[in-house]
Amino acid sequence: MIPVCRLEDLPAGESVRIDTTPPIAVFNADGELYAIDDTCSHQDASLSEGWLEGCLVECPLHAASFDLRTGQPTCLPARRPVRTHEVVVADGVIHVRPAAQEDTAA
Repeated sequence: MIPVCRLEDLPAGESVRIDTTPPIAVFNADGELYAIDDTCSHQDASLSEGWLEGCLVECPLHAASFDLRTGQPTCLPARRPVRTHEVVVADGVIHVRPAAQEDTAA
């Protein structure tokens, strides 16, 4: 589990980037926390710098949109999903458990 920040430091409508390899973006979507790969599957743009609307984040580069709950793209130009990651809050601190990468899956 990777500690991200205190819960009160990520208000609704905001996001934060974790500098892991690959980077992960954590979003507070109206009080629900989600974590996805931070890099758009269409081109190398940071999704944590995108626009959040409900459970969707829009890539700031070409307006591809992803569902934070599933990682699935909801419109072109993105065609491939991004990974989702488990988010846990313990003692007021947000933690992320990175999903296994495809090439390291058991």
